[in-house]
Amino acid sequence: MIKKALPLTVEDKQLVQAAKDTISKYYKHKKHHVAAALRTKSGKIFVAVHLETNVGRVAICAEAIAIGSAISEGENEFDTIVAVKHPNLREKGKEIRIVSPCGACRELISDYGTNTKVILSDDGKLKKYVISDLLPYKFGQT
Repeated sequence: MIKKALPLTVEDKQLVQAAKDTISKYYKHKKHHVAAALRTKSGKIFVAVHLETNVGRVAICAEAIAIGSAISEGENEFDTIVAVKHPNLREKGKEIRIVSPCGACRELISDYGTNTKVILSDDGKLKKYVISDLLPYKFGQT
């Protein structure tokens, strides 16, 4: 059962904007339509776009790339992550929207930060939850 959402901070809104700015800048049809922004406990922000491929099973989510980038820079304590999706060509007039992490990303986020918070949209309202609330029966836990 999902617990009560945590309050969003000014820093959370800045994180959302960083993800939106990233996908606005790097969107490429059939290549990059999702971006993620990750804030570490030290306050540093890492952004990434997902990598789409012709062979879907080897596509890499933006959240995974952002986490890998942070770790590659020596940052391994995560505070909050958010992912956004750029509208595709058939969605003219639509805005960039926040998307919930896929199941694999939920596992990855929880593997690297059991207390990491995730910003998502619920009925058009931004909400923030601890990743364990989004993955209550994590693989390997007893």
